[in-house]
Formats: sequence, structure tokens, C-alpha cells
Amino acid sequence: MIALIDYGAGNTASVANVLKDLNCDYKITYCESDICKSEKIIFPGVGEAAYAVRRLHMTNLFNLLHIIKKPLLGICLGMQLFCQKSKEGDVVSLGILPGSTEKFDDTKVKVPHMGWNQLKYTKQSKLFDGIQEGEYFYFANSYYVPINEYATSVCNYDIDFCSSMEKDNFYGVQFHPEKSGQAGTLLMKNFIEKC
Repeated sequence: MIALIDYGAGNTASVANVLKDLNCDYKITYCESDICKSEKIIFPGVGEAAYAVRRLHMTNLFNLLHIIKKPLLGICLGMQLFCQKSKEGDVVSLGILPGSTEKFDDTKVKVPHMGWNQLKYTKQSKLFDGIQEGEYFYFANSYYVPINEYATSVCNYDIDFCSSMEKDNFYGVQFHPEKSGQAGTLLMKNFIEKC
């Protein structure tokens, strides 16, 4: 069973639709026991970082996500919250990965970054099995994670930034696979079957 974490993120239903299309057994939940019993976890994210962190504390998931050893996929804000800190609301995040999220410079580009953009791979990742470099994925983000040693792909929007990361059992994607057509569906399938 896949646990789809329910903390009020705006894209939970669309992620669930992809899981349904892939014939996955999943449960939308914020219950610790459901998450502990699951085989894998998806941490979706559309929303504001400070609100999301408050919700994780209210549901007792903040500490659980630090120690979980199951494969966990963070999507968009979900990936950003893997960092130590978010400049959005100036909040302490999960601290699974180093660094802080930064905001795009709205004097140079339109913020939020919305639309289709290409990835450049920096490390091999099971998530991208069968997906060609340069494939387009759908982005919707005002904040980004700077490139770091855990980046598996990068993207450019005025500057190069981290579009996916991996560390141990934690996988993160800045883009929205649930809105990225066949490539996004394949990425989700790879997470379910290969990670």
C-alpha cells in the first residue's frame, strides 16, 4: 500500500488519480499507523511552506518523517520541505537534506515559474528509467532548491536549480509528475516499482 500524506496540499487528488490509473493500492492519510504500515510514501505539495510545517506538527508527522526508512517521494513543496529551512515563511523544515529554499528573483523572471521545462540529468536515478534527458515536465513554483550534491537533475529558469534530489530513501522532484503526461506517469511507476 502507498500512503499518500494528507496535510492539506493542493495536489493530493491529482496524485491520487495517477495512482488509480496505475492500479495502485493507496490510501490518503495523515495517520501515523497507516504510514508506518505502508510500503512506500508520497509527500505531495502545493501550498505555503509555513502552513505545511504547522500541519505536519499538528498531525505528529514532522518527527515521523525524519526517521522513516521506507521510500518516500516528495513532490514540489514536498521536496522543498526535505531541506533544513524554507525562506517561504522563514520556517525550519525537515532537515533531511542540507540547505534552504530560495525565491526566484521577480525582477528578472515572472514568479511563480509555471509551465513546461526540460531536465538535465546530473546523476543516474531509478526515477528516470526509460525517460530521455531533455524530457519536459510541468513546474509551478515560486521557490527553488539550489543545486547540491544530492541533485539528480537540474532545470533552468533564469538560473540553474535542483529539479530532483535523492538521499537514502528520500526522493524529491520539484516538478509535478501528476501533471506531466506520460513521462510523469512513468516516473511515478518507477518510484512504485523500482525504488
